[in-house]
Amino acid sequence: MHETKTQSFLKGAAILAAASMFARIIGVIFKIPIARMLGSEGTGYFQVTYNIYALVLAISTAGIPVALSRMIASAHAEGNTNLAKRYYSVAMPAFMIIGSVAMLVMIIFAESIAGFMNSSQVAFSIRIIAPAVFFVCMISVYRGYAQGFGNMVPTALSQVVEVVAKTVIGITAVIIFIQLGFNIYIISGGAIIGVTVGAGLCIPLLFWQKKKIDRSITYSSPSDAPALPTRTSAFLQIMKVSIPITLTASFISIMTLVDTTIVLGRLQSSLLLTEAEAALQFGLFAQALMVFNLPPSFILPISVSIIPAIASSLAKKRREDASIIMQSAMKLTNLIAMPAAAGLMVLAGPILNVLFSGSSQTPENFRTMTMIMTILGATSYFVCLHHLNTAILQANGRERTSLITFPIGAILRIIISFILVAHPNIGVIGSAIGALVCFFTISVLNLSVIIFKIKEVPKFMSVFIKPFICTLIMAVATFFSHKLISDIGNETLGEGYLASALYLAVAIIVGIALYAFLIIITKTITKQDLLHLPKGEKIARFLKVRSI
Repeated sequence: MHETKTQSFLKGAAILAAASMFARIIGVIFKIPIARMLGSEGTGYFQVTYNIYALVLAISTAGIPVALSRMIASAHAEGNTNLAKRYYSVAMPAFMIIGSVAMLVMIIFAESIAGFMNSSQVAFSIRIIAPAVFFVCMISVYRGYAQGFGNMVPTALSQVVEVVAKTVIGITAVIIFIQLGFNIYIISGGAIIGVTVGAGLCIPLLFWQKKKIDRSITYSSPSDAPALPTRTSAFLQIMKVSIPITLTASFISIMTLVDTTIVLGRLQSSLLLTEAEAALQFGLFAQALMVFNLPPSFILPISVSIIPAIASSLAKKRREDASIIMQSAMKLTNLIAMPAAAGLMVLAGPILNVLFSGSSQTPENFRTMTMIMTILGATSYFVCLHHLNTAILQANGRERTSLITFPIGAILRIIISFILVAHPNIGVIGSAIGALVCFFTISVLNLSVIIFKIKEVPKFMSVFIKPFICTLIMAVATFFSHKLISDIGNETLGEGYLASALYLAVAIIVGIALYAFLIIITKTITKQDLLHLPKGEKIARFLKVRSI
């Protein structure tokens, strides 16, 4: 594959992955203490608010980074940097207006939105988080512009700034609100303050990063440059690409919001729980969700990076390069997502015990949360696969495929949740089951379209089967190693928090080491794979990985 002055696809993915990894670690630092302080009920209120925010955010911004990165990458590959500048100059003011409207809607209609969600107490939090929608509209344009030029640094830096500010300010606000004796739903709103402030602090950083990119670009003189589309035409081009992507992203948020409404409603109407009791049960789901979100965070950088990389290769008629990118991305996704999902499944109880021990959970609630976590562990793999498949389809100009496949999965999830949550022996676990069926269905349908409609089909032996075999062996060994370590340790170190954390850490290390050994000896990962990574030659030499 030809090198360019901009970062290669996998280098860009590595930058975003490092930032995402850091952000997720800090995010755990943010969410776990807050979940402990808020309890299951307060966490339920927090999650309901965040689901509302995610929907408004998806409608406002989801398609812009993808659309801009793809369109700017194509324009830049063709040497038309003036067109790239035109796209940005049109997108920024347009989406500042959209963000302002979305913010005002959330502020003015907060009580109505909260009532629709069967959670009237979250109106305060909705108003707190509303300005973040405006900030993220601007952030999305900045990130899309940078990603279009193959520069993932602004996105990575802004993620770090956002999560650090969110953590420090959110935790501080919760502590202060608790000391002031506020009601739990007000305290939950305090946690949301960090989200808004963190997003606002990203704006000056991204503005500065854009200036750096602009200084490195050589623009054509007006006499030499191709004729530019009018501002109206450029805006329509952006919307033509972004609307299908926005609708796809909105489906996820709409589905999540509808599912949340159904779960809270069915818990109250069918199981006769109070609003506070329903919020507590939903909080169990939300606490497990915090851990579930970790594996997809490592795949999102890959899906973000491949869109401009594939678009650029296709614009230059380099279909072989596009094929290599898709092959590497699919393989890398499976190498990360499969063991991560398996680890969440076999270590669900120990992980939740370490993260949420002492948070006033009854044994029954803990068993419910463990079952949810096990199901969501399996779901996390299909969410990862969904992110990558969607990115591949979008990069190949098939963004409308998800407009068909996602509603199918969403409808299945809503039906399953509606039926199962009302069952007294299942309750909120039904929502997790619905999520698993949903993302499994979407992933299979999207993958089928890639196989039959896109020429560059991955080699399934190396991409799927080998990682699965290695993961299966690792998962069995990890489960029994934790059981053995715990049985031995309980007799000497006891069953306290630090001892439980130690047993879990040792089991995870055993699983990682065994998995690394397996993917090397089975040649699941090859020298060619590692050469795409920074310092890949040295890594391959150190691990003694050879070419196939």
